[in-house]
Amino acid sequence: MSTTDPTQHKGALKKEPDASGHREKAKSTKKRLSFFERYLSIWVALCMGIGILLGKQLPEATDALRKLEFGQDSHINLPIAVLIWLMIYPMMLKIDLAGVLGVRKRPRGILITLFVNWLVKPFSMALIGWVFFKHLWLPIIGEQAADQYIAGCIILAAAPCTAMVFVWSYLTDGDPAYTLVQVSVNDLIMLLLFAPIVAFLVSGASNLTVPFDVLLDSVIAFIVIPLTLGTLSRMILIRLKGAAWFENRFVKFFHPITVIALLVTLIFIFAFQADNITDKSLHVVLIAIPLLIQVYFNSSLAYGLMKLFKVPFNVAAPGALIGASNFFELAVATAIALYGPESGAALATVVGVLVEVPVMLSVCVFCNRTRYWFSDTAEVR
Repeated sequence: MSTTDPTQHKGALKKEPDASGHREKAKSTKKRLSFFERYLSIWVALCMGIGILLGKQLPEATDALRKLEFGQDSHINLPIAVLIWLMIYPMMLKIDLAGVLGVRKRPRGILITLFVNWLVKPFSMALIGWVFFKHLWLPIIGEQAADQYIAGCIILAAAPCTAMVFVWSYLTDGDPAYTLVQVSVNDLIMLLLFAPIVAFLVSGASNLTVPFDVLLDSVIAFIVIPLTLGTLSRMILIRLKGAAWFENRFVKFFHPITVIALLVTLIFIFAFQADNITDKSLHVVLIAIPLLIQVYFNSSLAYGLMKLFKVPFNVAAPGALIGASNFFELAVATAIALYGPESGAALATVVGVLVEVPVMLSVCVFCNRTRYWFSDTAEVR
């Protein structure tokens, strides 16, 4: 969803300036965001307000939209699914399998990203959620809500961020080609690990059961199908029309569509959760606290490991940002599919949306202020 298109850097791992040259360029080049990106916090806040207002003022219409499903008892909400496809498909168009394979030339950054995102992040969230919801907050929220909130937080943590990472990477002078590879590999791994990790951790940390068939349907609907369509579209259109047309015309055509889809998705999400947000405002704050702890823990771990293993800053910063954020569109859709749009699990994923933008901006600020930590660690390209 960023106007900074990483596919413009062809061949995913081209030769680039050294670290000192990169820093000098960063100092002299003022970062320019699109109108949407510049005021992202405002748009998110407006969509939240509009959604809550619609949910409270038009409950019957909201309920009708909430009940639109692919099939009876499928729990896969049709409007949300269509909007998510409009966001995910353009992301998948950018996945270049040749670029993904090329990461073996500079493996340290991607290995650290994968370690944090798949071996630390979901499990640390399950532990932190268990401590807070099952112990510290239990007298306030009750057993049933505790189970739901843990489930929602785990679903969030098991879905690493995708599109918006390119915006944050741009703000920290990240290597756009390498960032694309980091995101692409995460998307491919999600195909295999998202469902089993969610099922295992939710069942272990709460009293809820996870209907694995519904979870698998969500993975197929929101990952497998868009990835397959994106990969086929990329192969066929580049062969027929050329890479320049594909990147500069076809991919860019979807940018305003994904922006609109994101905003409308936020409105629907907050409309579906209007009663929960207004009636359980204290719960929203209580959910946000463990989410913030785990986000800063995982982003700090990724950033620290990048420094320890001498990964250059323009790879380390995006790695920390991926660890700090979540693929909230997928998480919300999955929570709705598993437990319903009014569930506590869905509310927890919505709180993830609430904290996403300010948290990501704070991580960007921290990375930019500490880039000097990496002054002598650039890899030889």
